[in-house]
Amino acid sequence: MISKHLTIAAAFVLLAGLAAGPVMAQNAPAAPATTTAAPATAPAAPAAGSTVIKAPTAAAPTENPYGLMDIIHKKNPVSYTVLAILFVMSVGTWFIFFTKYFEQNRIMGQARTVERRFWTSGTINEGIDKLPKNSMFRAIAEAGVRAAQGGTSLVNQSDWIGMSLTRQLEDATGQLAGGGITFLASVGSVAPFVGLFGTVWGILQALIAIGVAGQASIDKVAGPVGEALIMTALGLFAAVPAVLIYNFLVRRNKVITEKLRGFAGDLQTYLVSKGSK
Repeated sequence: MISKHLTIAAAFVLLAGLAAGPVMAQNAPAAPATTTAAPATAPAAPAAGSTVIKAPTAAAPTENPYGLMDIIHKKNPVSYTVLAILFVMSVGTWFIFFTKYFEQNRIMGQARTVERRFWTSGTINEGIDKLPKNSMFRAIAEAGVRAAQGGTSLVNQSDWIGMSLTRQLEDATGQLAGGGITFLASVGSVAPFVGLFGTVWGILQALIAIGVAGQASIDKVAGPVGEALIMTALGLFAAVPAVLIYNFLVRRNKVITEKLRGFAGDLQTYLVSKGSK
């Protein structure tokens, strides 16, 4: 009986303790929470023998291995010779163009001066003085005056004046045809063959590279073939402007020659008519 009461009392105490535990936990003051920053950890060093993978970097620009600069860097004597010849032809073509163009403009200006000053003068000597000293028209006029004043007993005066003016016209025509016109014609006909020689040389180098390698791989053929094509293009680059400039200057020379012939014919008529009076 007594043991039964003790068991009930113990169970009651146990239940009271279980009920009071959560209540005390809620009423207890909370401990201040301290936050500590976790120290930053340094990157671990790679272990010995391990493979380090590097981040990809931007590739540096590389020079074109099949361009003109590559031909220059190779320093091949044959290629250098072809390039030098084509360079001289091209520079000479443009130099002749500018010099002859300004010379022709000067002579055309002299032709306009003849129309304004020479034929409006009182005397022929006064008209000659109004012309520039380096004028082709002045040289023709002076030759005509000398022929009219000198004369010869073997040929009548009209024929003598005509022959003197013709010789002076031929000198003027030869001067117009000179000054590099022949060089332009030579460049226009020879430059393509110089470039073709460079083309043949490049193809020969490609065949040699194939024979040495024993196989026709693109890396063995691309360089020499590219050099061959560049030489062909440079030959055309030198020849085509030379042909066009040659035709342009020759056409202007014909215009100037006609002006000189017309002036010489009028002068001969004037001198002969004056001498017959």
